[in-house]
Amino acid sequence: MSRELDLFDQFVSAADRALRTVAGSPVAGRAYPPVEQGVDAADLTPEERAAAAALMRVNHVGEICAQALYEAQAMGTPDPRLREAFAEAAREETDHLAWTERRIGELGGRTSLLNPLWYGGAFAIGLLAARMGDRVSLGFMAETESQVEQHLQGHLQALPAADSASRAVIEQMSDDEVRHGRTAMAMGGVQLPWPARLAMRLAARVMTATARYV
Repeated sequence: MSRELDLFDQFVSAADRALRTVAGSPVAGRAYPPVEQGVDAADLTPEERAAAAALMRVNHVGEICAQALYEAQAMGTPDPRLREAFAEAAREETDHLAWTERRIGELGGRTSLLNPLWYGGAFAIGLLAARMGDRVSLGFMAETESQVEQHLQGHLQALPAADSASRAVIEQMSDDEVRHGRTAMAMGGVQLPWPARLAMRLAARVMTATARYV
């Protein structure tokens, strides 16, 4: 009975965090990078603002997915040490969620209309990774962060040249993703087989292409 209650409590807590992630207003624990770095707001053309907002919307969706993945992986591991590692990564990703949402607002854009769908799908994938064991789950975390970091580097190239504020946000996000990936491998993560890595890349491409517009 106690085990059932514990499981029920976990799902209630997960549902609460899902609602706050998708429908709430995230609060960053760290300073907003453009403010911290003293970056002045650039005078962008309407076309540049729209292009930058679309890129930041994709990044925001990525952070929605990160919250779901780490929540599910933390729920699925029996190891308190790993549970805290996933929770710590999620806290830093909350900063990213808040920063990207703020930047989207500054650019006059909107977040994805499909955020509940992105969250639900990522949560299911996170649970699946957790069921494969802690080392695979950590490897999944490392591969996810590696692919996200590559994706962010592409966005740095695609941003309007004058958009220093968005660049400051993405650069800090990229630094954090690299660190998360290294931490996951240092804690015992294993490299995923290439079919799994390829499937992750294909799924990310579908998400990226869709979130850019919807």
